[in-house]
Amino acid sequence: MELIKKNKAVLKFLGIFFGSYLIFTIAYNYYLTNFSSQTYYPEIITHVVTLQSQELIEAFGYTTKSIKSLNDPSMRLGVNGQYLVRIVEGCNAISVMILFMAFILAFKTTWKKTLLYILAGLAIIYALNIVRIALLTIALYEYPQYEHFLHGTVFPAIIYGVVFLLWFIWIKNFKPKK
Repeated sequence: MELIKKNKAVLKFLGIFFGSYLIFTIAYNYYLTNFSSQTYYPEIITHVVTLQSQELIEAFGYTTKSIKSLNDPSMRLGVNGQYLVRIVEGCNAISVMILFMAFILAFKTTWKKTLLYILAGLAIIYALNIVRIALLTIALYEYPQYEHFLHGTVFPAIIYGVVFLLWFIWIKNFKPKK
């Protein structure tokens, strides 16, 4: 009992973090199971992420196109007629956003500050993900020999690095000192 009292803050953090992570993950899996679409294939979030990535690639001056994949629930995205990437559900950054939100909620301060920071963080992660997909697609077009390094190391390090930075900023600047 003394051990529980001594570590109450840690146990509270772990309970809120894992509890909210579990709730968000269950809700997201429910969404994936029940909201697939032929109009917005494979589901609306991944579809919109693909279209926005395509628009950003075009803003960089490349000709691009996206199509539904016939082999799996994904969108194919290409540059100059060459389909280079598959945008699957895991590419839409929702799982990263869930991880981000669970951590911020576990270290919550006032509800207003917490929710505003979560919304700002989600917007940053979402925008960064669009940039990540666009730059990865262009990089694979220009430097296909670096596919595994770019997809497996560089771009995950960027998105998870930004999430870590957002966590650090939250703890350092917004969490009340005790």
